Amino acid sequence: MSEATITFGWAWLAAAFALGLHVADEATHDFLAWYNPQVLRMRQFLGNIPFPPTFTFVPWLLGLVAGITVLLALAPWAFAGASWMRPLAYILATIHLANGTGHIVGSLVAGRPLPGVLSAPFLVASGGWLAYVTAGVL
Repeated sequence: MSEATITFGWAWLAAAFALGLHVADEATHDFLAWYNPQVLRMRQFLGNIPFPPTFTFVPWLLGLVAGITVLLALAPWAFAGASWMRPLAYILATIHLANGTGHIVGSLVAGRPLPGVLSAPFLVASGGWLAYVTAGVL
């Protein structure tokens, strides 16, 4: 196992833990009370199509916990440098960068901290690190 693949494994774990921190941040700051009304306004603007979805707390939280569990379960393959992890790493990094940036920009536009903004820098940092390491490792 090379030092580069070990670094990839740590970057993968950092991204998984950053997502866990972000979910905890959103859950404790009533994210859905902000998110669901935004979605309903967006649907109305788009002609009442049933997308994006709205959520209730328990299914939303359980779905995210399941996703984080899958990310953590994939960590051994990240530490092994499995080549099939590369596209997954780029997808996860892109989601983290977009989500974290969205929370930060949204807070600036709203003129107040939105739910999830406290952990958004961790998403951006871990997503950037994962993308950087993935580009040089696999």
